[in-house]
Amino acid sequence: MLRRFMLALPLLASAGVSTAQAQSCDTRFVFNNRSSVTVMEFYFDSSRNPRWTRDELGSGVLPPGQSRRFAAAYSGMYDFRAVLQGGRAVELRQVNICQITNVTLTNGGLSAQ
Repeated sequence: MLRRFMLALPLLASAGVSTAQAQSCDTRFVFNNRSSVTVMEFYFDSSRNPRWTRDELGSGVLPPGQSRRFAAAYSGMYDFRAVLQGGRAVELRQVNICQITNVTLTNGGLSAQ
C-alpha cells in the first residue's frame, strides 16, 4: 500500500495536485436557511460533475431559520444548488469544501464561509 502511494506521488505532482490536496480533509458543513422562504431541494456535487445528482433533503424541506448538517464524500471543489418554494433556484459554484464549514442561504443568495 505504501509503495503504491509512493509511486503515485509523481503522478499527482505531474497532474498539478499537491500531496496536501490528495489527502482527505474535513468535508462536513452546515447548511443554514437564513432566508424568508422554505428550501424544497438542496444539492451539492463535485464541480467536475456536469449534473446535479440527488436532492440531499430527500423527502424533507428546510424551513426558514433551520439548519442541517451534511458531509461531502470527497475533498475538492463543489457546487451548491437550493431550490426554493415557488421553484426559483439559486446556485453557488467552485467552492473548496475543505475551506468551509457553513453554506448559508439568505434572501440575497447562497454564500459559503
